[in-house]
Amino acid sequence: MSDQNFDLVVLGAGSGGYAAALRASQLGMSVGLIEKNKVGGTCLHVGCIPTKALLHAAEIADAARDSETFGVKATLEGIDIPGVTKYRESIVSSKHRGLQGLIKARGITTIEGEGRLTSPTTVQVGDDTITGKNVILATGSYSRTLPGLEIGGRVITSEQALQLDHVPKKVAVLGGGVIGVEFSSVWRSFGAEVHIIEALPHLVPMEDEAISKLFERAYRKRGIEFTLGKRFQGVTQDDNGVVVTLDDGTTIEADILLVAVGRGPSTAGLGFEEVGVEMDRGFVLTNERLETSIPGLYAVGDIVPGLQLAHRGFQHGIFVAEELAGLGPVVIDDVTVPKVTYSEPEVASVGLTEAKAKEVHGDDAIASYDYNLAGNGKSHILETSGIIKVIRVKDGPVVGVHMIGARVGEQIGEAQLIVNWDAYPEDIAPLLHAHPTQNEALGEAFLALAGKPLHSA
Repeated sequence: MSDQNFDLVVLGAGSGGYAAALRASQLGMSVGLIEKNKVGGTCLHVGCIPTKALLHAAEIADAARDSETFGVKATLEGIDIPGVTKYRESIVSSKHRGLQGLIKARGITTIEGEGRLTSPTTVQVGDDTITGKNVILATGSYSRTLPGLEIGGRVITSEQALQLDHVPKKVAVLGGGVIGVEFSSVWRSFGAEVHIIEALPHLVPMEDEAISKLFERAYRKRGIEFTLGKRFQGVTQDDNGVVVTLDDGTTIEADILLVAVGRGPSTAGLGFEEVGVEMDRGFVLTNERLETSIPGLYAVGDIVPGLQLAHRGFQHGIFVAEELAGLGPVVIDDVTVPKVTYSEPEVASVGLTEAKAKEVHGDDAIASYDYNLAGNGKSHILETSGIIKVIRVKDGPVVGVHMIGARVGEQIGEAQLIVNWDAYPEDIAPLLHAHPTQNEALGEAFLALAGKPLHSA
């Protein structure tokens, strides 16, 4: 048994945990970083990075398949899953090594093993007691399932989907949110038949309704089937596949069922409640400065209610480190956090949807404009379609930007600045956007919203 003492102990080395550790070390604190698996967490090893590598491989497959459209003679001979896996794992491995090196270079002590909170200032890891003047809980999330729906065999989560050694012929996907539609996009590009089941009225249901409708149209055009507004009833499986039954009696047959119904907070059995941390359905409740019900004990990332995004957790970690250093960082509001779905087409948004903006400010106080990418030269070159939708308070700031089309995720940076800085369309209209870029579409949209449309009435 041994005791180790630090200025800060971080339980969990995912996006939020390692960001907190790095920033705290930079600010002169001694840091103990506890992780039961690998530093980098879900995002690096089984989430953001490997899935986006798959999506890029899928994009290459589509480019080869459609090459004659651009006057290039190429053929798609097939999908080499071992080759895709090697490519994907090389990226993850490289990023993991880089992160390990950075943590070591910053003098952060990495403690391997499963930690359990035993007091507001101590975490037990095996026989060792790790003590910090402050502790950050950053234990991340896991793939949820539904009551009575057991994972196993041909019923899989996204983690198992990454490990498949073949392209299934037909896939049923339970859940039309980000994870479900991204894997659906990959499998369709790889040649599989896909059927998505979503209980809510739209795919990507957290997005603006106009974006969801265009997304559904794009998926329908790609040959991706989906059933909306119907609930999962049950599934049976045998050596040949699965049969999914919905609440209206409809059945869907497939080789596998991907369960993509969201992620839950990884907090069970870690001592949080026993120590007195206030919880709600497994989530850790905090104030706006991410402090739990126990002074000096903080929580970040997916275990804090709200958006479950790696970059939100990352910024949470930086925020708490700076808070502990007395720097008074700006509170992170989920409405200002950018969201991207990396499917084909991509979806990117920041701020309020039109419905939410009207709810907050009143129906008559909101103005919006949809700029069609058909008028954008670079989008035409890329053979993509979609819109840039911008929402403002009349005679007031921009409160939402919503986009759909190839590569629109790369445009979210400017949109985030506009929303976060409460910019008016009139402030943005004079700014130049390079030609020909998709970024011009943002400029055109704000010109129109400022009353200066160039390419529309």
